[in-house]
Amino acid sequence: MRLPFRRKEEREAPRSAASRIFDVALWIAVLGLLAWRFGPQLFAVTGVGASDQPAPAFELTSLDGATIHSDSLAGSVVLVNFWATWCAPCRLEMPGIDRVWRQERDAGFVVIGIATDETGEAGVRAFVDERAVSYPIAMATPEVIRAFGGYRGLPTSILIDRAGRIRYRITGFYVEPALRAAVTRLLGESAPPDPR
Repeated sequence: MRLPFRRKEEREAPRSAASRIFDVALWIAVLGLLAWRFGPQLFAVTGVGASDQPAPAFELTSLDGATIHSDSLAGSVVLVNFWATWCAPCRLEMPGIDRVWRQERDAGFVVIGIATDETGEAGVRAFVDERAVSYPIAMATPEVIRAFGGYRGLPTSILIDRAGRIRYRITGFYVEPALRAAVTRLLGESAPPDPR
């Protein structure tokens, strides 16, 4: 008579050492990818690994004709967001950025969306109007892209503190709760006194 169950040793075929090594390598790769993608956002939330690089001087004209000059941003927490209309992660993150901006702008949070589209201003304007994006949008210039050190992918978000230092650079979709927490933390920091 055969038993309706088999012993554990009979059910599990022995795994080779190569198979176990492959599994470990795969998990390391997955965890590495997650750390690479979400690590900068976690660092921005917690304040770990902040850079101290001065933000570059720049000047842009927004789609509504206003001049955006870096000098006018002194004392504010600024998010410079490079994006494009064709970029799916850019489209996904824009509503969250807009919500955080509307809630925190009176506390000193500024967002500047810099469109990298090569098709021109008319397409960007239609895109922004259709999605009711309310924060300032400007077209990228080669000078501004160069000043911020370029970008390796879109979207790229650069968080600047009240003292005018680039604190964090996030490449890829910026998760709204992480952005909100990072902005709240940076708004809570006081800017050093102006030496002038």
